[in-house]
Amino acid sequence: MRSLNYDVVIKEIVDFIKEKVNEANTNGVVVGVSGGVDSATTAFLAVKALGKDKVLGLIMPYYENQDVGDAKLVCETLGINYKIISIKPIVDAFEKSLDFEPNKITKGNIMVRTRMILLYAHANQYNLLVLGTSNKSELLTGYYTKWGDGASDYAPLINLYKTEVWEIAKRLGVPERIIKKKPTAGLWIGQTDEDELGISYKLLDEILYRLVDLKMPKEKIAEELGIPLERVEYVENLVKKTEHKRSLPTGPEI
Repeated sequence: MRSLNYDVVIKEIVDFIKEKVNEANTNGVVVGVSGGVDSATTAFLAVKALGKDKVLGLIMPYYENQDVGDAKLVCETLGINYKIISIKPIVDAFEKSLDFEPNKITKGNIMVRTRMILLYAHANQYNLLVLGTSNKSELLTGYYTKWGDGASDYAPLINLYKTEVWEIAKRLGVPERIIKKKPTAGLWIGQTDEDELGISYKLLDEILYRLVDLKMPKEKIAEELGIPLERVEYVENLVKKTEHKRSLPTGPEI
């Protein structure tokens, strides 16, 4: 992977958040705190940039599970104001209004978009910016919901790979149990990011860095990492088939 000076990276992100809040003349930011490392790192960076009084955390569970406890741990460690809003009645009501029973992917997307609606409702009401929590690994592979967790005003982690976010988290003092837990979007019981992606973040990031940043030939990547070419092609396909998610809607030239 690339060699980063993490102290410099943290300063750059902190300065970026300060600058954007000042430019927009807002009262601060709102962050969806899930109990995972990305949202925790985003919240820690926001507090470092703005102070705890200008950061609002929203914890929005569908299932009552350990993630709520981890999300509360983040907010209480930072001393920020936070709200716990169950999205279950909203999602269930939406589901009942459909003339079909949504599969788990469809329902998961409804859950994620419900959270974004709540984030923007609070942002509008209290003059805040929505800070997104997506990272570069998720962006490049399309592992997010368009107009859901992919929607935000600014995304401080968007140019950091997942493995780099873990390094930033360690330096910021994010609780160890959050850094070490298996990444999950919490969309159904037992769901994990790496199971859905079909590859570990460590290997994914090594491939993505060489494929996207260094533009290395696939065969060379496979040789350098000592893996089958099919693994590289698998990641390449993830990037290609989700290209539409990384651009605004387009139409034909008229």
